[in-house]
Amino acid sequence: MLSLTAYGGRMRTSIAFSLVLTFLVAGCSTEPDPDDLAGRPAGDPGDAFFARLQALCGRAFAGRLVAHDAADATAFADTPVMHVRDCSPDEVRIPFHVGADRSRTWIITRVPQGLRLKHRHLHEDGSADALSMYGGETRSRRAGSAQRQEFPADAESKTMFAASGRAASVDNVWAIEIDPGREFVYELRRPGRHFRISFDLADALAPPPAPWGG
Repeated sequence: MLSLTAYGGRMRTSIAFSLVLTFLVAGCSTEPDPDDLAGRPAGDPGDAFFARLQALCGRAFAGRLVAHDAADATAFADTPVMHVRDCSPDEVRIPFHVGADRSRTWIITRVPQGLRLKHRHLHEDGSADALSMYGGETRSRRAGSAQRQEFPADAESKTMFAASGRAASVDNVWAIEIDPGREFVYELRRPGRHFRISFDLADALAPPPAPWGG
């Protein structure tokens, strides 16, 4: 027959074990989910970069070509203008105008593995161009820096380029740089191709008209 003393000892041991188990389970449940945007650890370069991007929201800036092919000099004869027009906690949309051409919008989105850049191209009537929504993602959440992020072409874009006869573009790597108060840079690199345009962040412009398609 179990004595009251022994019974009480076993009860205390059981309760103590239950408390320890509860503590351990609770500790595990608060561990951040690596696929959850809200669970990103502080100091991720992609988040620091995205914060710099959002700080520009509502403002427009003029740009100039600093690296380009001969054909680009003609295509960008008018002053290019970027407008950081639409911002949400996880996405920023930047229409990119060249003269009367308002077909282009850069879309930067926070995704679990880092950041995604897409290029939206619309016709004046708002319909999508045959080559639209191409781009890529950063290689990881900790890739790049607060100042520069690179976006290698993703599989979907490579398929799109190959199907449209632009096989050279499968090696595209886009980059965006933000030096607060000084410069915003959009860049495209691939073997044999280097395009770079610099926008002066020290001199904001009046916002341009809405891009085609809104």
